[in-house]
Amino acid sequence: MPTTPAAGARRALLAALAAIATSALVGCAAGPSGAPASPDSDGDGPLVAFYGDSYTLGTGASDPSKRWSSIIAVDRGWREFNPSVNGLGYVRNRPFVGDGDLPSMIIEQRPDIVVVTMGLNDNFDYDRVGEGIREAMIADLDRLVAGLPEARFIVVEPFWYTDVRPESVEIISGWQREQAERIGADYIAGASRWIEGRPDWMAADGLHPNDEGYAAMAERMDAELTKLGL
Repeated sequence: MPTTPAAGARRALLAALAAIATSALVGCAAGPSGAPASPDSDGDGPLVAFYGDSYTLGTGASDPSKRWSSIIAVDRGWREFNPSVNGLGYVRNRPFVGDGDLPSMIIEQRPDIVVVTMGLNDNFDYDRVGEGIREAMIADLDRLVAGLPEARFIVVEPFWYTDVRPESVEIISGWQREQAERIGADYIAGASRWIEGRPDWMAADGLHPNDEGYAAMAERMDAELTKLGL
């Protein structure tokens, strides 16, 4: 069947995004061995674990205290455990699954609340893996819920970083919502558009938020958490 200009442009976009991700978002990936083994903050509130990638780790911020997770943790008096890893996805940059990976590290901490912000990097494997992303998502969430039956789970629509969006963003976001509903978690929608149209909120690498961008994300997250009674 002939390739339409739109289809060709879509494939070119995905190829370009994959190249960007490989050189930047993924290229600086670190293994879980470099993640913190204990909470990052000393609040007296609940222990909150954040399971995410560079956008939750705070890559691009001038200091870890400027990332959105730390901002809201301090404001709420939470004890923050944030072992997030650059370039991580449900399938992306997962050299192994099981003991020693981020879900197992989170379970070991016995947090009161788990905030899941995964999915951005999986867009770069969507053409190759497809439904395998959903299957890996199910496996991760099921393991977390089984290991932390008393924890409250908050699942966030995957973040995104460009105004141009491949179709996979909506597909993976739909799976994320579907799985949040399945496990009885709270779901925060709209996060993929929180920094849309604001190049001034991006760091020099053009891929990650800067301090102002993370502050804006913290403000949006704060409003959503307040709606959830947190």
